[in-house]
Amino acid sequence: MAAKLKKGDTVVVLTGKDKGKKGEISSVNPTSNKAVVDGVNIAIRHTKQSQSSQGGRQPKAMPIDLSNLSLLDKNGKATRVGFRMEGDKKVRFAKTTGEAI
Repeated sequence: MAAKLKKGDTVVVLTGKDKGKKGEISSVNPTSNKAVVDGVNIAIRHTKQSQSSQGGRQPKAMPIDLSNLSLLDKNGKATRVGFRMEGDKKVRFAKTTGEAI
């Protein structure tokens, strides 16, 4: 099955502690059905100091379930994603505007 959300897409969080926050997808894991979104679902990780990096408390974006994310269309509204054939290519399109993504 084709991926509805891909790396680089701008999304909005639908539920949870970060509801309403917007960000860009930095990575997607289709097997666990999760994605890492910049600035969303931030956790503090404690790292030990090494020669190359300073130790301390480092904020890190944790994975969030794909079902809690929705793609933003060109108007900045949450939209569902559909698929259609344009010529011989399969393209994603925003259901609100009907425009290809």
